[in-house]
Amino acid sequence: MAYYFLFPEKDTTIYSHPYRTDLNTGKVETLALTTEVGNDNNNYYSSRFLLKFKDSEIKDVISNRVSNGFSSSLKLYATEYSNNLPNSQNIELYPLVDNWNNGTQRYIDHPYFSGVVSDGASYLYKDNGTTKTSWSNISTGTTASYTGSTLAGGTWYTGSGFESTQSIAIVDNFDLNFEVTEQVKKFSSSLFTSQTYPNGIANNGFIIKRENDVDLTTDKSTIKYFSVDTHTIFSPTLVIKWDDSSYVTSSNDILNSGKIQLNFSNLKQEYKQSEEPLLRLNCREQYPTRTFTTSSDFLKVNYLNPTSYYSIEDYTSKEVIVPFDTEFTKLSADNEGMFFKLNMQGLQPERYYRLIIRHDNNDGINIYDDNYYFKVVR
Repeated sequence: MAYYFLFPEKDTTIYSHPYRTDLNTGKVETLALTTEVGNDNNNYYSSRFLLKFKDSEIKDVISNRVSNGFSSSLKLYATEYSNNLPNSQNIELYPLVDNWNNGTQRYIDHPYFSGVVSDGASYLYKDNGTTKTSWSNISTGTTASYTGSTLAGGTWYTGSGFESTQSIAIVDNFDLNFEVTEQVKKFSSSLFTSQTYPNGIANNGFIIKRENDVDLTTDKSTIKYFSVDTHTIFSPTLVIKWDDSSYVTSSNDILNSGKIQLNFSNLKQEYKQSEEPLLRLNCREQYPTRTFTTSSDFLKVNYLNPTSYYSIEDYTSKEVIVPFDTEFTKLSADNEGMFFKLNMQGLQPERYYRLIIRHDNNDGINIYDDNYYFKVVR
């Protein structure tokens, strides 16, 4: 599969509200972008969240799977939001300068009220509330924010190739889908060839925040996203995409028009996460032209156009896992017919998935959704 999914090894929300600056939420099921009014004043205080994907998994997919370059995106799924959102707002993503501890605590583990000492990252500290290691000082190509004169809220890289921004409006569904190809390439340069800033940076994950969140004065609203600790299929996902297609036919039997019958010759009901099957498609005219021949039409190898693609949908929720991507989900062809590869490692286990085929030909765009489904198991 030319779409490969990685899930975070850690994520947490950090809060600038004075009562929560040393709060860790490393085991909460959601990540929050919220702006709260102060308890003792009318100031507004924002939250941000951090997330990181494993070095080993990024390195594995780039070194052992990717071909012909890659593209990468970070997808986050919104789970709830308040009714007082602004008409539009910009959400920003930056790579973090510092490594940080995830922690194992929840929102109820409140240092201000209960005296619990944080065991992971917070707005004030990158490690915990015991050793209290502050976020890094600003250096070339980085920036940070402050609480009073104290550096807090993370330190991150800025500038071209480091920042990704997404604008969302109240008519949107609030899901986030950041383009992060350049950031992942910088992680890769550090991992593979030990390059340093600005060509390479250590993978310390990302910080996601509202634009100018330290200057917000009226926006008291909240959007929450599923975290890696969610018990749903909507975990944050780093998607790495590349073109693994090859279109080489042994004949000119390409079906450019007319009704086509399409089926999989080797689709199994279940696949383990460790499997990487090559799925083959049989395609033939539904109403073939009558001809005199010594062999059956059913033995004839036919092909769809090179402009043919696959998509994967969660069978139960109807959520599109892999969209029809005209660059990265193209069908391949060889002397046996049409095919494509799927890597099950990137799909959530114990779920059913539906395969959908798109064929662009002289008649237009044709969709084939004939209950082609499979289950991924552990």
